[in-house]
Amino acid sequence: MAIAKKKKEDIKKVVLAYSGGLDTSIIIPWLKENYNNCEVIAVSGNVGQASELEGLEEKALKTGASKLYIEDLTDEYVEDFIMPCVKAGAKYEDYLLGTSHARPIIAKRLCEIAIKEGADAICHGCTGKGNDQVRFELTIKAFCPDMTIIAPWREWDIVSREQEIEYAEAHNIPLKINRETNYSKDKNLWHLSHEGLDLEDPANEPQYEKEGFLEMGVSPLQAPDEPTYITLDYEQGIPVALNGEKMSQKDIVLKLNELGGKNGIGLLDIVENRLVGMKSRGVYETPGGTILYHALNYLETICLDKYAAHKKAELSITYADLVYNGQWFTPLREALDAFVDKLEERCTGTVKLKLYKGNIINAGVTSPYSLYNPGLATFDEDEVYDQTDSAGFINLFGLPIKAQAMSAQAYKLDDKE
Repeated sequence: MAIAKKKKEDIKKVVLAYSGGLDTSIIIPWLKENYNNCEVIAVSGNVGQASELEGLEEKALKTGASKLYIEDLTDEYVEDFIMPCVKAGAKYEDYLLGTSHARPIIAKRLCEIAIKEGADAICHGCTGKGNDQVRFELTIKAFCPDMTIIAPWREWDIVSREQEIEYAEAHNIPLKINRETNYSKDKNLWHLSHEGLDLEDPANEPQYEKEGFLEMGVSPLQAPDEPTYITLDYEQGIPVALNGEKMSQKDIVLKLNELGGKNGIGLLDIVENRLVGMKSRGVYETPGGTILYHALNYLETICLDKYAAHKKAELSITYADLVYNGQWFTPLREALDAFVDKLEERCTGTVKLKLYKGNIINAGVTSPYSLYNPGLATFDEDEVYDQTDSAGFINLFGLPIKAQAMSAQAYKLDDKE
C-alpha cells in the first residue's frame, strides 16, 4: 500500500542531514521559508570530516536550526561499513566507495534521531543528478518506511552552485568556499573526492602539484625519494596490527592515510557511471584504503584456492554495485557478507609492502594457512610431483576440444562425398 506524503502544512518538525557545506547551509532557512517556519533539527554524522565539524553548532543555530546533533560514528563506520567492503574486495569501477558506504550509516542515524524527536520529515541536500539521494532515501525506507522525505533540489528553483552562493550571501550565511575554489568535495576518514570546475572536462589533467588541491597526501612527483616499508598483520581478513603494533581498525586506517599520503599513494582519476545514468568525472584520494585493498589481496594469493578467489572476485562486483546503488540494508548484501566471512577464515598472516612514489610494491607475505607449497612449485628436482601424471590429465581435460575437432573433420569429409 502506498503511504501518503504529508502535506506541507502538516510538517512541523524536520530532521536535516547537515554537513555545514554549501547545500545544507542554505537548506535551513529555505525550509523555514517554505515549510511554515517549521522546526529544523540538524544532524551531522561524524565519519571523519575533521576540521569540517569546527564551528558547526554555532552556524546551524545561527541559520535557524533549533538544535544540532553531532554523532561520532567513526568506529562503527570503519568496523561495520568500511571493513566489510574491503574484505569483499568491493570496488566500483576502481572507486573504493568512500562516499557510498558513508551514506547508509549517516542515514540510519538520521532515522533513529527522527524517531526519537517525533519528526514529521527527514530532509537531505542531495541533488537530483547524484547517487547520494538514492543512498539516503533507500536507507530511510529501510528504517522509517512511513517517513516523509524532503529533497530541496527536487523542489526549489535554484539550478546551480553559483545560485546557491548568491542565496547564501543574501541570507548572510557564512561559507568556507568561494567562486574560484568551489570544487564539490566529500571528505571523511576514508577518502576525499573532488568534482566540478576544471575537472568537469575529462581532457583536463588534475592539478595534483598545485598547492591546496590535494588534502590527504601529495603528488607522487612530490613524494620522498626513499621508500617506506610497512607490515600489516591480519586475522581472518581484518587488519589488527601495523608495523607490529596492535591498533584499532580506525587507527590503522588513519595511520595508513598518513603513510600512504606522504608517499603519493591512492590517487584515482576516473569517469564513472552514476546510478542515475550519466557519466561523471571525479578525482579521489584514498591513501590508506588503497593500501588495505592491496594488502588483503596480496595475502589472499597464498590463502585462497583458485575457485574461491575467482568466485570472490566475481561477487565483489555485485557487492560493489549494491553499495554504490544505496542497497546496503538488503538481504543480498548480508548474504554476501556471510560468504566473504567464511572465505576469510583462513586469511590470517603478515603482509610486507614498500610504498614509493605512488606505487605499492609487494615485499613479502606469510601465513600459517598458506596454500603455497615450495616443494610442489619448485623448478628444481622434487620428489612430490610426478610430471608424467600430467599426460593423462591433459588428455581428459582436452577431450571436448579433441572431440569437437574430430567432428568438424568428419563433417568436412562427409561434405566432400
